[in-house]
Amino acid sequence: MATPIDFYFDFSSPYGYFASTKIDALGAKYGREVIWRPFLLGAAMKITGGLPLPQVPMKGDYAKRDFARSAKYYAVEYKLPSAFPISSQAPARAFYWLNGKDPRQAKALVAALYRAYFVDDINISNPDDTVAVCAKFGLDADEVRAAINAAAIKELVKAEVDKAIARGAFGSPYIVVDGEAFWGADRLEQIEKWLASGGWKY
Repeated sequence: MATPIDFYFDFSSPYGYFASTKIDALGAKYGREVIWRPFLLGAAMKITGGLPLPQVPMKGDYAKRDFARSAKYYAVEYKLPSAFPISSQAPARAFYWLNGKDPRQAKALVAALYRAYFVDDINISNPDDTVAVCAKFGLDADEVRAAINAAAIKELVKAEVDKAIARGAFGSPYIVVDGEAFWGADRLEQIEKWLASGGWKY
């Protein structure tokens, strides 16, 4: 049986958002399950010495234009949030809590959270805002709030972040197919060729 695709992403990443709208259809086309694995880019940046794109001279201005251009390319609704980037602990905790109950529903929640942030300009780094998005999605607000604050969920997210970094995830999206890592939404075409051909040696 074909191995699943591991999809690592951060909730504050525009490129993670764009890839999230395409990755399941791409996996399904080639009979691959996609395992969604949100992680925290901030933790990876502490190791790589990286900075959020808006803080990098020249590159930050380019990135803002590229976000908008890429959104149009992928036909995804998008606007740059007023607070960018953000910490994504609260949405990651909400995801992993729901994923433990219903992975399919957890993927749908990702879409709701990404839309809240990148379309409706809701700052989901705020736990109350994440809870509100989850409640609108149909989840019990008190249960979500309790999950976000639960020690077990906090430890689970920390463990998942540690595993992502150990896997080499330094950016979002970071997609692993057959042990081969691809970084960026702009690698989706390369991933498709890899899946269609069975990979290639280099």
